[in-house]
Amino acid sequence: MDFELNEDQRAFVALAGEFADKALAPFAADWDRDHHFPVDTLQQAGELGFCALYTPEAAGGLGLSRLDASLIFERLAMGCTSTTAFLTIHNMVTWMIASSAGKDVWEKWREGMTSGRLLGSYCLTEPNAGSDAASLKTRAIRVGEDYELSGSKMFISGAGSTQVLVVMARTGGEGPDGISAFALDAHSPGIEYGRPEDKMGWSSQPTCSVSFDGVRVPADQLLGREGEGFKLAMKGLDGGRINIASCSLGTARQALNLARNYLQERSQFGRKLADFQALQFSLADMATELMAARQLVRLAASRLDAGHTDATTYCAMAKRFATDVGFNVCDQALQLYGGYGYIREYPLERHVRDTRVHRILEGTNEIMKLLIARRLLAAGGDW
Repeated sequence: MDFELNEDQRAFVALAGEFADKALAPFAADWDRDHHFPVDTLQQAGELGFCALYTPEAAGGLGLSRLDASLIFERLAMGCTSTTAFLTIHNMVTWMIASSAGKDVWEKWREGMTSGRLLGSYCLTEPNAGSDAASLKTRAIRVGEDYELSGSKMFISGAGSTQVLVVMARTGGEGPDGISAFALDAHSPGIEYGRPEDKMGWSSQPTCSVSFDGVRVPADQLLGREGEGFKLAMKGLDGGRINIASCSLGTARQALNLARNYLQERSQFGRKLADFQALQFSLADMATELMAARQLVRLAASRLDAGHTDATTYCAMAKRFATDVGFNVCDQALQLYGGYGYIREYPLERHVRDTRVHRILEGTNEIMKLLIARRLLAAGGDW
């Protein structure tokens, strides 16, 4: 078992690091304060291929593995968690359309989405269908050559500022088999956006509700076939869980680096903080847990790439563990900074705010535990 990165992976991580250090980190605090969605910067990321990392090469993407993408997202998140998190969502939307839409439909958006000129949002969550996504109520009814879409979504990242939506809607009966997926122009007649949510973190990207009132969607913009939407959504979420776990790793890694440097620079009681054994122990625990989380995320990504039968379970494990560890490492780093960590002049409070939501989205960590437990109970024997 080889834990080392290959030459191509090291090159991609170096490229992501250069972009994170020059195009993200110097501006992250301003974007957070001003609630600014850095569209120009996202387009710069697209020029480097970061908007279509695992979209197949034949469809205009880089065709990288989920493991490769995880490495890149981890390094990008060291520059700006919130902006990188949106990049992961755009990548998921781009991959979904490229992999499941008809050729003509994808061709209409291909250049724009892979370049970052057109940005995408993923519309699954509803006011009464969060963790229970299979109970969603948004409905698409076939009317001649079109579908007519009505309903509402909430907590949609980028909504109101993106150009393409992937929407899950009910075309059949109750339950997951009645759900289909559609790609549509985000500014189609009948779509309205709510006010941007005033969030605890992720302030460099807007989050809004979306309502659909008789929105006409051409039938050829159905992704896959009717009734396949929920399976497509869950397949997307497996990768999404790896992506958001990777963002937690990168942010925690940056927080740990900052805390280490701070302990080496600051003195109390006539000694460097780094000389106090209790603080050394804290750093050691943070580094050890972060390394364990990183290995689990990379294992899960490898299992997903290999099409392993238990890939969903490994993705759930990685998401649950890495997002908990990531938040805890950021919180402990803030603690090591003391009062300075709590003020906006320093980035620790932003890291804590930005990583907190990772334990909720892409399936709450409680839902991850349910997925893991059900698989364990169904498997029998040794795991």
